[in-house]
Amino acid sequence: MDSNFVFLNSISKISEDTYSEIKKISTFKIIKAGTEIVKINEVPSKAYMVVSGIVRSYLITESGKEFNKSFYLPISFAASLTALMRRKPSAFVFQAVTDCEIYEIDYYKTMHLCNSKPNLKTLYTKVLEYLYIKYEKRIIESITLNAKERYLELKKQIPDVDSLISQHHIASYLGITPVQLSRIRKKIGCPLTNVN
Repeated sequence: MDSNFVFLNSISKISEDTYSEIKKISTFKIIKAGTEIVKINEVPSKAYMVVSGIVRSYLITESGKEFNKSFYLPISFAASLTALMRRKPSAFVFQAVTDCEIYEIDYYKTMHLCNSKPNLKTLYTKVLEYLYIKYEKRIIESITLNAKERYLELKKQIPDVDSLISQHHIASYLGITPVQLSRIRKKIGCPLTNVN
């Protein structure tokens, strides 16, 4: 049985017919590390299912500084949702941190399909619920946990984070400097080697 069909059904039950319709509006892509799948100020029309690799979303300030908002791991959904829902330019960039395999899904065709496929509408709602819960958890962590605790929480989510994601990106995600991250890693006995 198709593993993607099994995965989607683990979120919410969909029929084989609905899955067949989803496949028609999806494209499988292999993208290289550093590729931007959503650019800043671009009006997006696609959502993504990350099959392998890591995607990050980040914000760029007027001074050019980057702030990482999220890391998307296999298997998860990534999208500039506010931009998609409002048909407005994205405030975030979505970029492959590592080489990735993704499904690019036409968001507006999906919304159209939801009108005739109630089980797809339920799946969409469940995905939105998951993304909201993830977002709320991130806000709570950023308010209630100190930098070391946030780093350890990230390591729970991505055990080999230090070999996959650059120290600069990890520090940005945690809201600290790379120097502070180095100190935290040294204190807890993490190897100080890191990807560029």
